[in-house]
Amino acid sequence: MTSPVILGGVNATGFHLFDTAFGTCGVGWNDDAIVTVALPEDDVRSLTGLESEPTPLARTAVDGIRALLAGDAVDLGAIPVALDHLPSFDREVYAVTRTIPRGRTLTYGQVAALIGRPKAAQAVGRALGRNPVPIVVPCHRILGAGTEVGGFSAPGGAATKAKILAAEGVAGFEEPTLF
Repeated sequence: MTSPVILGGVNATGFHLFDTAFGTCGVGWNDDAIVTVALPEDDVRSLTGLESEPTPLARTAVDGIRALLAGDAVDLGAIPVALDHLPSFDREVYAVTRTIPRGRTLTYGQVAALIGRPKAAQAVGRALGRNPVPIVVPCHRILGAGTEVGGFSAPGGAATKAKILAAEGVAGFEEPTLF
């Protein structure tokens, strides 16, 4: 990329497409953090002309996302993400979401309670729907009441969310078998 472009609401100095077990994903970054993650079926091919060689930070994110979607036990919590430009409520939601380990889930209501706003479950869902860095901020680990899959704003919706949870080994989301 020759000059910065806005990705995820932040100036990005690089963007890279990469293949995963789920399809083509993309990651955008600046000097300090990952600014956006594009999931399969996002319109990432339109960004092909912006592609650049990943920095070490971007390579860490690419390798981690690829491994997580392949079912490997990885922790993406140490990858810096650009969230300072977002509303404080969203940042609080994302901070709690980043603490949920692989293979575990919380409900929208539980996240709301953890940020001290127990009646804000729907607002938590809206904040997660705006998440510019899915997978790195694992919004797929948040379920509706009664552990319903709930919404997922990424392409493929709830089916994609369920596939990611299955890859992470979350009980109840295993791939169906013939027997």
